[in-house]
Amino acid sequence: QVQLVESGGGLVQNGNSLRLSCAASGRPVSDYTMAWFRQSPGKEREFVAAISWTGGRLGWTKYADSVKGRFTISRDNAENMVHLQMNSLKPDDTAVYYCAAGAPGYYSADYYIPDARYDYWGQGTQVTVSS
Repeated sequence: QVQLVESGGGLVQNGNSLRLSCAASGRPVSDYTMAWFRQSPGKEREFVAAISWTGGRLGWTKYADSVKGRFTISRDNAENMVHLQMNSLKPDDTAVYYCAAGAPGYYSADYYIPDARYDYWGQGTQVTVSS
């Protein structure tokens, strides 16, 4: 199994950027579909972005509509890490951000939107965007 540890969260002003990182151990991140979710107080955990495992015939990335064009998910196989570059941050982006790993498969990107698709989770990192 894989262990995941997030880092990079913090307090930023509206319009600024942050880069979250997810360090994996135990298994290569290339063996999994990797994703970022977030949860703010009083709300359910929501999908942010995902990137396919490297064994698939076609690689893909998937983004929630609310972050499309502002956030970018990437994977560094050499460092065994996944990143989330977040630009043009808004107060609505304030949440705890979680890294997740899901079993690989020849599924569409939409298959990996529900959090039930993911078996392994990090402990989360807080992102706060001030107005």
